[in-house]
Amino acid sequence: MEGLTFDIILVLFVLGVTVILFVTEKLRVDVIAIMVMLALPWLGLVTPEEAFAGFSGNAVMSIIAVMIIGSAMDRTGIMNSVAGKLNALAGNSESRLLAVVSAMVGVVSAFLQNVGSIALFLPAVLKICRQNSISPSRLLMPIGFSAILGGTLTMVGSGPLIILNDLMRSGGYEPFGLFSVTPVGMVLLAAGIVYFVVLGKFVLPSGAEGEDVLSPQLKLIRNRNIPHLVFRCFVPANSPLIGKTREEAGLFSNYGLYLERIKEEGREVHAPWRYSTFSCKSELYLLGNLEDVMDFAEDWGLELQSRDSEDILSSGESGFAEMMVLPGAEISGSTLREIALRRSFGVEPLEMVNTEGSVFTHFPDVKIGAGDIVIVEGPWDNLQKMVASGNFATLTPLQKSVRKNKLLPALFFFVSAIVLALSGFPLSLSLLSGALGMILSGVIRIDEAYQAVDWRTVFLLAGLIPLGTAMEKTGAAAFVAGGIMNVLSGSHPLFILAATGILSTIFSLFMSNVAATVLLVPLVMIMGDTAGIDPRGLALLAGVCASNSFILPTHQVNAMLMSAGGYRNADYMKAGGIMTVVFLVIAVFFIYFMFV
Repeated sequence: MEGLTFDIILVLFVLGVTVILFVTEKLRVDVIAIMVMLALPWLGLVTPEEAFAGFSGNAVMSIIAVMIIGSAMDRTGIMNSVAGKLNALAGNSESRLLAVVSAMVGVVSAFLQNVGSIALFLPAVLKICRQNSISPSRLLMPIGFSAILGGTLTMVGSGPLIILNDLMRSGGYEPFGLFSVTPVGMVLLAAGIVYFVVLGKFVLPSGAEGEDVLSPQLKLIRNRNIPHLVFRCFVPANSPLIGKTREEAGLFSNYGLYLERIKEEGREVHAPWRYSTFSCKSELYLLGNLEDVMDFAEDWGLELQSRDSEDILSSGESGFAEMMVLPGAEISGSTLREIALRRSFGVEPLEMVNTEGSVFTHFPDVKIGAGDIVIVEGPWDNLQKMVASGNFATLTPLQKSVRKNKLLPALFFFVSAIVLALSGFPLSLSLLSGALGMILSGVIRIDEAYQAVDWRTVFLLAGLIPLGTAMEKTGAAAFVAGGIMNVLSGSHPLFILAATGILSTIFSLFMSNVAATVLLVPLVMIMGDTAGIDPRGLALLAGVCASNSFILPTHQVNAMLMSAGGYRNADYMKAGGIMTVVFLVIAVFFIYFMFV
């Protein structure tokens, strides 16, 4: 066949093997990507520099920056507030939550590239999943798809549509207006949301069920039946509680309550010592149930500030932990009273389980030894201090402490990164600058930033980028596209439109969607002139369908969400396969009626 070279055959062979490996899932996706990245230079299809250029590519660096920024924002505690507002807006309905968040992500993606919109919402969505015992696999894929679909709402929402107008000008055609693509984009986004709301339970992976969905904190609360609701009481000037200690007040012995913390004159003390006395105008934060709190408040003349409780986990500052006494610990053989657990570490002891299986809920004078487990509550920093003492090992994963004092710098650098991206600067440069600002201002430490990066995603993206380079460099992409267009010459306009959409879709799976647009637009415009179809319509279709990347996790948004959602290639093929067909049908018919 004219134009067919040995290099083109090699590239198409590598592409075929890659598809087979993706479909069969014999290897992890990142391992497949690394194999592709190394095979291409060994076969002489790209240079070693081109093979590894993906690690410095715009897409990969943007993903790294997004991961760091998302982790930094989460450490300020702001995502707890965002998650709470989204929960309140959507209620307890999974489908309503899916629709609300997907619509918000889609609209934001119309003006902010889809990776940036995912950076906005991903930490909040993960928290909502944990709080509502919803598997992330039920929400992340629909939200990711909506981010991609939202990029078709305006001509600045995605890279292919941005570059499309440049191609139109260079070809002597009138560029599209900002909202020229909005009608088809609105239908695509709406179709994607309705698709998952109606068919989500059939096409999405069910994820973990029951206990497996719960966070370690919620598992501990449920398994040990630990009280986790906090009520606030105010000590008035005439209260008989003034001057009493917590033991004299009989907080636990008479009411079954724990004093989680006390606030006096703006100073907050967690797990006050047993001999601390109550004073006028103190605020008491009591851990227990409402009935017991009401009895305590009535007996001691306290003012119950609200009947609404606060979940101790909602602030992100405190939590629970199972602490096991280590062999050889200095405290072995001592009682909690002797080691002054509250005064030493600022944590509230809730329960103890000894090596014989006996359970104690009030144990100030019970000796503890190696292997005994003490369940405590307190700020994350205080729980970390217990582990650092060398006497305890935690059986519960501990979270990082919330840095509320870093909220303003975090917001400043986040907004600055978004503004830079909207102003036309490269997305990677804008987001990495924001991430560096957060590191320098102490929002997130450099070692924490490295830990925030999902290297599986990085290698998946970086490894496949040279495949697109090889397809373009060897002429394989142009050969395939030109051959198909020649075969379809003289066919019905719908066949030519469908072929354009399918080619753009396929190319965007294995090469940059911007590169796919640059390659296809000149070809389809020539075909349009030959077939009597408005070239602008075919060009717009190619640019729109370059975002039709759902069937494999090769789009940077899908790659970013793959680990967080626990997805496999088969999950994308199942849900994304149908979405791909829906996308093509809508886009092709819209362009047909608009331009033909």
